[in-house]
Amino acid sequence: MTTKICIWAITPGGVKIGQKLGLSIPDSDFLVSQTIADSLVVPDNTVVFEKLSVMFSKLFRKYCAHICIFSTAIAVRMAAPLLESKLVDPAIVVIDDRGVHAISLLSGHLGGGNQLALDVARITGATPVITTATDINHLPSIDMVAKKENLLIQNPEMIRKVNMAFLQDKKIRILDPLNIVTPHIPEQFRWSESCPNSYVATVICSDMERPEAGVEKISLYNGRGGEEVPRETLILRPPSLMAGMGCNRGTTVEELLDFLTTAFEENNLCLNSLACIATTSVKQDETGLLELAQRLGKPILFYDKAALNSVETIENPSDMVEKHLGVKSVCEAASILAAHNGNLIVPKIKRGNATLAVARIEKKKNRI
Repeated sequence: MTTKICIWAITPGGVKIGQKLGLSIPDSDFLVSQTIADSLVVPDNTVVFEKLSVMFSKLFRKYCAHICIFSTAIAVRMAAPLLESKLVDPAIVVIDDRGVHAISLLSGHLGGGNQLALDVARITGATPVITTATDINHLPSIDMVAKKENLLIQNPEMIRKVNMAFLQDKKIRILDPLNIVTPHIPEQFRWSESCPNSYVATVICSDMERPEAGVEKISLYNGRGGEEVPRETLILRPPSLMAGMGCNRGTTVEELLDFLTTAFEENNLCLNSLACIATTSVKQDETGLLELAQRLGKPILFYDKAALNSVETIENPSDMVEKHLGVKSVCEAASILAAHNGNLIVPKIKRGNATLAVARIEKKKNRI
């Protein structure tokens, strides 16, 4: 999805507000109905459409957000058939054509609708209308924490359970070995073993596939003797793992993918936490590696000899690699570089035609 914002206007007042917004939001497109464009002078870069519902449906997923300068009812009727999930739906902000209210209508958290409503209000002088319960109660929301830290939400259906705990002033248990989520959650909501009360949900933020035993059930005190009850768990995956890879010329993507997935499974690492693939610049035209990155939807980073040889924490240098490529290491060095000199957690593994190492980036350092 693009990062551009689409601004819609269907009335004379809407055109005035849309032009003002367009000047303050550079990465935006301004769309005006044909009827209004025929009667007013609109900017040269304005896109003119004939039928609002048709154009809106066509462009809905081509923008990260839509600013609709018309009634909320129109926006609701047009958007309803197009909605899929809070994870992928673009934000919608509705503002009336007098600029009185700017309403965050859709994807307020993950889609950025709440912040966009605040921005629209600031630009136009409108009153922002935000209705998400955590925001109006000045409480944390776990989906906004995930967005801020670039965490993949593995089971989004649990977002509501965790946010409801905040609204009800109840505790959540946090398993966060990399200390990514914990700093965002006020202490009053964090359960610990010393707490007299139990917790109503668990948040796991980890790049390990199985961060602890017994994920399915735990024993909670619930007033009926503390019997076994299903665990309510939200799983978040940080983009913390960098896979350094090397391979013989012509190694197939199938072999590389099988190697990578098997190695992650054997080392209890979650593939959803893979941030990138890293290798030597000699492999910039290696079809298998390029296809692997494309298939996984991850970037691939290439490092030259000087960069690879600058890494001082190599555990398994190779005389053969140094003889042919002029570097002591490819996979270990590349993974450590990609992790901004993070920790090597899976030293070099060789299998078939390929080698693999995995490094973990530290939380405070910039991720891919």
